[in-house]
Amino acid sequence: MLNRVLVFVFLYSLAWAAAATESCQPGKPQLIIYHPGSISAALKAVETLFTQQSGICIEDYAGGSVSLARKLTAGGLISDLYASADYQIIDNMLKPAGFADYSIRFAGGAMVLAYTTNSKYAATIAKSGSRFSPPNAIPEAATDWYAQLTQPGVTVSGSHPFLDPGGYRADMIFQLAQDHYGVANLYDELLSHYAISNAPGGLGKVFDYQFIYEHGAQASYKADKTGTYRYVKLPDAINLGVPGLNDLYAKRSVTLPGLQSAGAATAVNIPASRVTWGITLMKAAPNRENALAFLELLFSSQGAAILSAVGPAPLSPPIVSKQDFALLPAALKALVQSK
Repeated sequence: MLNRVLVFVFLYSLAWAAAATESCQPGKPQLIIYHPGSISAALKAVETLFTQQSGICIEDYAGGSVSLARKLTAGGLISDLYASADYQIIDNMLKPAGFADYSIRFAGGAMVLAYTTNSKYAATIAKSGSRFSPPNAIPEAATDWYAQLTQPGVTVSGSHPFLDPGGYRADMIFQLAQDHYGVANLYDELLSHYAISNAPGGLGKVFDYQFIYEHGAQASYKADKTGTYRYVKLPDAINLGVPGLNDLYAKRSVTLPGLQSAGAATAVNIPASRVTWGITLMKAAPNRENALAFLELLFSSQGAAILSAVGPAPLSPPIVSKQDFALLPAALKALVQSK
């Protein structure tokens, strides 16, 4: 189980590539943002609007949130803003190691189970009689979905849990499924069918199922030219999508290798929680004022409208802890809610 102390090895070669979408010319006002691929569509739209309004050039890098956190700390890369698919990476890794002062939760979502009509057991993985017509009609998973995923030859694919919250959230789902259904050894059975893969177009061909963010599944369905892409909803006790169930989710966790930077913990425990994206201004940000201006746009009604259109769903206003609220720059305090 991942919440046991894990083998203390992580391979940067497994990390998602962090490629700049634009290189700014020397001397030109700029902003550097590192963020998870799960919000690339929304951030790109906000970045385009920001550049149109301000003339500030943005260097944008996407990748797995944990991998990017290590690149910005142990790897010594420079960024103004860091966004994570799990705000707890900021709270439990960056803040204790002295790289950030606060985390701002600005979007939320849930996990769904994606597959194609070519996947094994595709005809029975959705609840009988349900209709698939996104975004208004999304079937619930069949009551025995977990048993179907553990059948011989079935493969569940995802990213590396040491590098990306999408990967360790699959592990959390396996843990919560065992709790919810009371099936002995279900966690181990599900984990034995999990394979690390980011192969483009592999769903339904190389592997059968994938746990994915709901807005990402919606985007994949819209982009699918074959008409075979499908996804189902998981029970609330498992899908990491209900804020009111955080106490239930938090009974399970994963343990990740630390940042490998001076002063950082060697291992970090991340409790399961509702899927929530977070963002922070790095303490060593070279373009601090530009970064604050970008956050003001992201948290504005325009930013919320962009998130609403492409996902994930905005938290409006964004949320910070009471402790973090005291550390926020004055320009941001009026835009967030302290909880």
